[in-house]
Amino acid sequence: MPHNAGAVSPAPEPTGRERVLAFAGVSLAAVYVLGEGSDGLRLVETAKAAGATTAAHALPEHYALSDRSPAADALCTGRPLWLDSAALTAYQRDGSAARWPGASLGALPLGTEGSRLGCLLIVGSATDGFEAEQRALLLRYADAITTRLRGAGAARPTAPTGAATLLGPALRSLRVGSFVLLPGTGLIEADATLLDLVGIAPDDFDGTVDTLLAHTVPEDLPALLSIVEPSAQVAGDRELEFRIRRSTGEVRWLRLSCRVGTDAAGRPERVVGVVTSAAALRPCADDVSRVQWLTTALDDAMTVRDVSRVVVAALGEPLGADRVALAELQADRLVVVGLDPPQADAWPELWRAEWHSEWPDTSLHALPSLRAALREGRPRLWPAGAALEPGLAGIGPGGLAVLPLPAHGQVAGVCLIGWDAPHPFGPEERSLLTATAGLVGQTLMRAHTYDAEQELATMLQRSLLPRSLPKLPGGVAVARYLPATRGLQVGGDWYDVIALSESRVALVIGDVQGHSAAAATIMGQMRTAVRAYAVEGHPPDVVVSHANRLLVGMEADLFATVAYVELDMEEGNAWFVRAGHLAPLVRRPDGTTEEVVVEGGLPLGVLADAEFPMTAEPLAPGTVLALFTDGLVESSTLHLDEGMRRMRGALAAASTDVGRMADALLAVADRRDDDVALLLLRYDGMRVRPIRAGWLVWRLPDAVMHARRFTARTLRSWDLTDQADVTLLVVSELVTNALMHTHGAVRLDLTYAVDRLRVAVTDSSPRAPAKPVVTDWEATGGRGLLLVEAMSASWGSVPVGGGKQVWSEIVVPRREPGDAEPGETQPGEAQPGEAQPGESESGNTEPGPRVRQGGA
Repeated sequence: MPHNAGAVSPAPEPTGRERVLAFAGVSLAAVYVLGEGSDGLRLVETAKAAGATTAAHALPEHYALSDRSPAADALCTGRPLWLDSAALTAYQRDGSAARWPGASLGALPLGTEGSRLGCLLIVGSATDGFEAEQRALLLRYADAITTRLRGAGAARPTAPTGAATLLGPALRSLRVGSFVLLPGTGLIEADATLLDLVGIAPDDFDGTVDTLLAHTVPEDLPALLSIVEPSAQVAGDRELEFRIRRSTGEVRWLRLSCRVGTDAAGRPERVVGVVTSAAALRPCADDVSRVQWLTTALDDAMTVRDVSRVVVAALGEPLGADRVALAELQADRLVVVGLDPPQADAWPELWRAEWHSEWPDTSLHALPSLRAALREGRPRLWPAGAALEPGLAGIGPGGLAVLPLPAHGQVAGVCLIGWDAPHPFGPEERSLLTATAGLVGQTLMRAHTYDAEQELATMLQRSLLPRSLPKLPGGVAVARYLPATRGLQVGGDWYDVIALSESRVALVIGDVQGHSAAAATIMGQMRTAVRAYAVEGHPPDVVVSHANRLLVGMEADLFATVAYVELDMEEGNAWFVRAGHLAPLVRRPDGTTEEVVVEGGLPLGVLADAEFPMTAEPLAPGTVLALFTDGLVESSTLHLDEGMRRMRGALAAASTDVGRMADALLAVADRRDDDVALLLLRYDGMRVRPIRAGWLVWRLPDAVMHARRFTARTLRSWDLTDQADVTLLVVSELVTNALMHTHGAVRLDLTYAVDRLRVAVTDSSPRAPAKPVVTDWEATGGRGLLLVEAMSASWGSVPVGGGKQVWSEIVVPRREPGDAEPGETQPGEAQPGEAQPGESESGNTEPGPRVRQGGA
C-alpha cells in the first residue's frame, strides 16, 4: 500500500464486506426467498467471507418446505436455528453435514409470523458454532435484509440476479467497518464505513494509523497502541472498546475486534479487524447491559447537549428508530435540545414552522395528545395507524413512543422516538423505555442546572474582562480567554491593555489563586486597581507595589501573580515587572523566539513590603510579545518545561497575523485543566513619529511671557505659524491657571503629530480644573477654561504621578505633498529652544491673542 501525504482511497466495499463476514464467523451467506404460491425457498443471492474456502456452488438452488431442511425448519417455526458441527452431523435431513464437513450452520427466518419472506442461511467457519455476540450481529443482519425485502415489495428478487441488492446494502446499514494493519509501518487500510464511524472524510484520510489515533480519547490510547504495535505474546484474537471524539465534539463508543497474524518466527505480521458502534452491539446482548451502558454514559454527560447526544446514541440506532427528539418543558413550550436526524425536512411541518434557531420549539397547545401524556406522566406507546395530530403522526407513522422524563416530582422534559415502518412494542422494550425515562429525566435536570451555573459564571467572567482592546499607534494587541474545563468555569485569570498616553501603553496579565466566585471577585478588584494606578502615571514597579499592598490589606487569603509591561510605542523600549508570574516570550523579526529574562518578585498578597524590580528590554519593529497564564503551558499531564517548549515552537511557527497566531497558541493547551488567558502584542513601530518640545515654567512674574515666547519659537520651527494665535491663547490660559491655583513645578509640553497639535500643562496638584458655573459681566476671571474649550478640538485633564495634566488638542490642516514634514527645519529657521534674530529672552515680540472686548 503506498504511503504518501495525500488522501488514500478507502478499501473497496466488497473487500470490507468480506472482512466483516469473516469476523462474524461466516464462510458463506445465502438469501433464500419464498417463491410464489409458497412452492419453497429459492436462492437469490450469496456472499463469501474473506479467506473462505466454502464454494457457493455447494448451495442448493431450491429448498422445498416439505424437505424439513434447516432453512425450511427455521422459516416454518419462525425461530433461528443454530447448529454446531456435531449438531449438523446429527441433523442429517438434507445432507448439509456432508456438503460442508466440519462447519457450523445458522438458519435465520426473514420476516415475521404473519409475513414470512424467506431465510438467511449462514455457513460458519468454526466447528463449535457461533458465539453469542456473533449471533447478535447476524440477527441484526437478518433484520436488515428483511427491511430490504419489505422495501422492495413486489419487486423483490425471486431468482439469482448477479447483483448485490440484499447482502451488501443490508450489511452496510449495520455500519460495521473493517481494516488491515501492517505492524511497525504505521500504515492501515480502512474501508469507508470505518472512516465514517470515526468521523474522517475519505478525502482527508492519508492511510496512516496516526490519523485515526488522533480522534481517540487520550485515556483509551494505551489499549489501542497495544494493537497498533502488538507483541508476539498477544498474537491471536483481541477485543476492546474505546472512545473517539468526532469533529462535532461528540464522544462515541466503538468496539474493535481483530486477529493478529504472525510469521514463521512468531512475529506480528498482519492485523485484520472490524469496528462497529458499541452502542449498537452492546444493548443487543440484553437489556440490562443497555441500561448499564446508558447509566455510565449519562453519568459522564455534563451539559444538556451531552445528554441529548447520549440519548440519541442509546435509543436511535439500537432500537432501529428513524427519529429521536429530546426536549425540555418551559411553561407551555416544548423546547427541543436534540434531534436525530438534525435536518428540518425530516420532521413534520409543525416543527419546521417553529425552527427559528438551532432547534425548534413549539407550543404544547398544538399537540394535545402529547400534552395529555405529559399530564399523566407515564410513557405512552402508539402503534402504526394510531389517530394522532399531524405534529406527532409525522414523527412515527409506524410507531411512536412518548417518554415523559420525571425528575424531583415533576416532568423535566420528554423524549419522542418514532419509526417509519410498523414497529411492535414488546414487554421487554416497554420496560426498557420506562427505565430509560427515569435515568434521562434526572440527568437532564442536573445538566440544565449545570448549564445555568456555567452561563452565570461565563457572564460574570466576561463582565470582569475587557470588552475590547484599544487601538494602539504602532502596534496591534489581541487577547484570548478560555474557561477551565473542570469545576466552575470562572477563574482568576485576567488581562488588560491600558493606553497611558498617545505613545505609551501598558500590558497586564495576571492569575488569582483558585477557581471560584471569590477568585473572580478578587480578579476584578485587582484589574481595576492596576488600571487605576497605571493611569495615574506611576512607573511599572510602583504600580505593582501598590497593587500588592492593596491585596495584602484586603486579607483575602488569596495570592495573585502578575506580569506588567510598559511599552514606549515610539522608541520600542519596554519595562517589565514580574510578580510570581511566568516570564513573557518574544518572537523577534527574524522568527526566533526566546524567553524575556525578567527578575521576578513574590506573588501579590504575600508580603506587604515586597520589592518588584524592573527590567528594560528594547523591541525592534516586527517583534511579537506574548504574555500568558500557566493554564496554557501546564496541566496534570503536561510538565511546565515541556509546555514552554511547545509554546516557543508554536510561536515561532505561527502566522504573522496576531489573531491567527493567538488561535494557534491556544492549541498548545489541548489537554488543559485550568483557565487560560493569552495576550499578544505585535510592535510595528510608529510610521509617523510625533515631534515634541518641552519647557519648565519658572514661577516668575513674567513666566507666562516666557512660555508664550517658547511656544512661538517652536511653532515657527515646525512651520505652524497659522495656528500661532489660537495656540498662544491656550498656552496663556493653561499656564496662568497652573501658576495661580497650584504650588510646585509647572511644565509645558507641545506635541505635533499628523493633524493634531497638543498643548499639555503639568502641575503638582491632583485637583482637576473646574469650569465656573456662572460668570457675570463684572467678573475679572473665570473665563480661561471657557476660552480653552472654545479654541480646542478637544481638551481634558488626566491624573499623573504627583499631580495632573491639563491638555488641549488643536486641529492642524494636513500638509500637501511637497510641504515640509514635521521636524524638518526650513532654511533660516531655528531649532526649538533657540532665540530668533532680533529677539531677546526678556522681550515679548510674539503677537498676542486677538480677543474682542467683552467676550470670549
